[in-house]
This record gives sequence, structure tokens and C-alpha cells, in this order.
Amino acid sequence: MEKMIAPSLLSADFLNLGRDIEMVNRSEADWFHCDIMDGRFVPNISFGIPVVQAISRMAEKPLDVHLMIVEPEKYFEAFAKAGADILTFHYEACNHIHRAVQQIKALGMKAGVVLNPHTPVNVLEDILGDLDLVLLMSVNPGFGGQQFIERTFGKIRRLKAMIEDQGLDTLIEVDGGVNLQNAAALYEAGADILVAGNAVFKSENPLETIASLRGREAI
Repeated sequence: MEKMIAPSLLSADFLNLGRDIEMVNRSEADWFHCDIMDGRFVPNISFGIPVVQAISRMAEKPLDVHLMIVEPEKYFEAFAKAGADILTFHYEACNHIHRAVQQIKALGMKAGVVLNPHTPVNVLEDILGDLDLVLLMSVNPGFGGQQFIERTFGKIRRLKAMIEDQGLDTLIEVDGGVNLQNAAALYEAGADILVAGNAVFKSENPLETIASLRGREAI
């Protein structure tokens, strides 16, 4: 599996969002990661549907929209219309996971479930075959720039073993505290996609940093 990077626009410069989107378009990144926070499921508010719509008009790569919101299923259709290509929602925020996944797929998007740091991977055992990806939070959701939780490595390995045992090709995405110091080890543990916010947008050379996160030289 190709190593993939999804820069998190939560860490972009909102006064120069077009410039930062253009940079990601030119970079070796694979997806745009959009964190949607409602101030209820997580103790923060980020941005919503109109901003995702605006991003999708400029973005030349898929939009990976991560819903950190209560009752996420109410908004699936709106985010599909706004331009989301991949939609993930939290296991902890949804009572009917299977139904929600089917709704997302029926709207033409890839579907994923997100697990908070305290939620074990085995809760997904019976739904894994329906998922395009699983997003593991390696920090507590709600704020950028947090310290990476080291126990995530074991969690990635356990999830990878579950995926292989079932003969699936479900992707593993990791979000939170990803940087140049831990990226290689995360891929080695079994991650396919790394979400990077501050590591990319606070870098002096974001294009180079994105390439380095994949273990490559910048083009």
C-alpha cells in the first residue's frame, strides 16, 4: 500500500486559505483533511458546510471530511453536496453504525468510522468489512497541536491484524500529533494514511515536509 498524507486544514492560515489549498494541490499530499467540530461532541468549534463547499471548489484532491459532531447522520447528505469524497464519523457519537455507513455509501462517498483514544478496536470487528477506512485518534479530539499518545502504535497493530484476519483492504488512518519524528514508525506499525496539521502548516517548507512525511525527497 502506498503511504498517504492528508494535511489537516484546521492548521491552515484561514486568512490565506486559498493559498494553503493551492500549496496542498501542488504537493505530494493525497487528500485534504477537514475537521468538523460542533462544540458539543468535542470542546471546540471549527468550520462547517459553507467552508467545505469553498474548499471543494479549489481542491484538486479528495476531501476527507472528519465529523466530530453529535448526530452525524443528520448531515451526511449536506456534506456530500458540499463536495466530501470521504466521510468519517465517530463510533462514540452514533448508535447505528451499520445504517450510517450504508447511508454514506449510498450518497457516493467512501465511509469510515473514527475511534477515540479510549475506544478499543475490537468494537469494529463485525462492521470492518463494510468500511473503507478506520481513523484512529492519536490525541483526544477537539484541538490541534496536541501530544501524540504512544499507545496508538499497539492499537494500529491490533487493527491491522483484524483487517488481515478478515482478508480485507480497509485503510488505517491516524490523526493527532503526527510529525517527522513518528511518521515512519506509524507506517511500519500498519498505518496507510497520516493526517498532519501543525507539522505541515507550521513548517518553513510545507512541500518538503509533506514529501518527508512519506519518506521521500520533495520534487
